[in-house]
Amino acid sequence: MRFVAYHRVSTARQGRSGLGLETQKVAIDGLAAERGSDVIAAFTEIESGKVSDRPELAKALHLAKVTGSTLAIARLDRLSRNAAFLLTLRDSGVRFIAADMPQANDLTVGIMALVAEQEREAIARRTREALAAAKARGTKLGNPNGAAALQRAGRGNAAILKAISANADAYAASLQPFVVDFRRSGRTSLRAIAEKLNERSTVTRRGGRWHVSNVRNLLRRMAQEHLEANR
Repeated sequence: MRFVAYHRVSTARQGRSGLGLETQKVAIDGLAAERGSDVIAAFTEIESGKVSDRPELAKALHLAKVTGSTLAIARLDRLSRNAAFLLTLRDSGVRFIAADMPQANDLTVGIMALVAEQEREAIARRTREALAAAKARGTKLGNPNGAAALQRAGRGNAAILKAISANADAYAASLQPFVVDFRRSGRTSLRAIAEKLNERSTVTRRGGRWHVSNVRNLLRRMAQEHLEANR
């Protein structure tokens, strides 16, 4: 058996320092030794657990799928609140194993995803109820100077939109080698590219499946990046 390791840390500081990352590596290496397996590659995601876009996860799943390897993660319990991750893992068609829950399977992950979604909805409902109760008591909600404060700090809507666009550009760039390979093999239509991306278990930035519409947007973004790079 061969493993493709996937690690995730929440901040760039953790990624640089190895805090949390080293523990995950030790857990996966220990599992590999126990099972007599080789770790053929490792992917590290530096991202909040709340974020659904996981380009490194997509790469790990793709490599595991094409090599017939098993995706290995250190702790499934830490990801139990992230429904997007769990559903991506369940629907990928890739075998997986978790060092802390080696007995987990597709059914286990599916149930955890449902629980995660219900918990997220319950938290949102409790938050709405608490805000409504505070408003009924006459509490003023929000910061009346919030917009001005953001502008003074240089973090207004323009900065937010710029950050979102930069993230989308980076994700598009990470998928460009795949698209180039598809076109070289004759898969040039939007539908064909979408099918190939789904076959490789590559997810959209929002963690979903590829369709003609989001492939069209992806290609437009790639073309725009190419134009800007050659100005």
